[in-house]
Amino acid sequence: MKSRSTGPTTGLATDAPADVVTSPKTIPAPSPRRGRPLGLKAGRTMHAGPVTYIVLTLFTAVSLAPLIWTAIAASRTSGRLAQTPPPLWFGGNLFKNLERAWTEASLGDAMLNTTIVAGSITIGTVLFSTVAGFAFAKLKFRFSGLLLLLTIGTMMVPPQLSVVPLYLWIADLQWTNQLQAVILPTFVSAFGVFFMRQYLLQALPSELIEAARMDGASSLRIIWHVVFPAARPAMAVLGLLTFVMAWNDFLWPIIALNQSNPTVQVALNSLGTGYIPDRAVIMAGALLGTLPLLLAFILFGKQIVSGIMQGAVKG
Repeated sequence: MKSRSTGPTTGLATDAPADVVTSPKTIPAPSPRRGRPLGLKAGRTMHAGPVTYIVLTLFTAVSLAPLIWTAIAASRTSGRLAQTPPPLWFGGNLFKNLERAWTEASLGDAMLNTTIVAGSITIGTVLFSTVAGFAFAKLKFRFSGLLLLLTIGTMMVPPQLSVVPLYLWIADLQWTNQLQAVILPTFVSAFGVFFMRQYLLQALPSELIEAARMDGASSLRIIWHVVFPAARPAMAVLGLLTFVMAWNDFLWPIIALNQSNPTVQVALNSLGTGYIPDRAVIMAGALLGTLPLLLAFILFGKQIVSGIMQGAVKG
């Protein structure tokens, strides 16, 4: 004979026999959350170990070694640099050699000229490369693929092949020994156009451009208020790379200019002349020519690293 019994938790009547004991269902434990490594708590920061610090220290030492050696050599005499073993610590002739290099090479005028040249090339390259990169990335026009291919193809041509026709061109324009002869040939770079095009493909949504056009914005206003703010991190990186390349350029300035109107690299070339070049003075001049680049990186290094990281995330 069956007896009616109530459930163990709900109190409802059931038809189960009296001798059968029902038990509640056990709820399984939740599985670990996907996408998070086991043993890593939320909000926990990862700390670098001692091996990481050792590796970073070694890389920093290797990177700074040429600059430190230049400063050590600039503080010594040429006779001491010729001895074996070479000096490994600073001497007492640093300021004397710096003064000689500054005077003999006319580095004051040279740095002013180089600042004008490198600044003009940087501004022109960043602006025109951003506009051209935006056109190749977001605008639809005929032969865009062919034009982009031709632009990238110019990067395959060695710059030494263009020296002779370029010099004949500036000679016809009577630009020899003038700064525009160094500025205009490198005012826009194919690398800059390709770099900005690849960045804007990911960083600039097409919907944002269409929304600006629907609001009645002109192409110039879109470039100024939409493209430039979106491309600012990449523009900072391209600006630094261009400035460093323009500041250190030697081949074309040594052909187009002379010692009466030099850039820094052309002026430093005069320190190596003579029967027995003074290597300590040459090192002092090289140290003076490097200081503006170090200053630029110290002032704008944070923005440049931020631009590189944003480009890596967007890519």
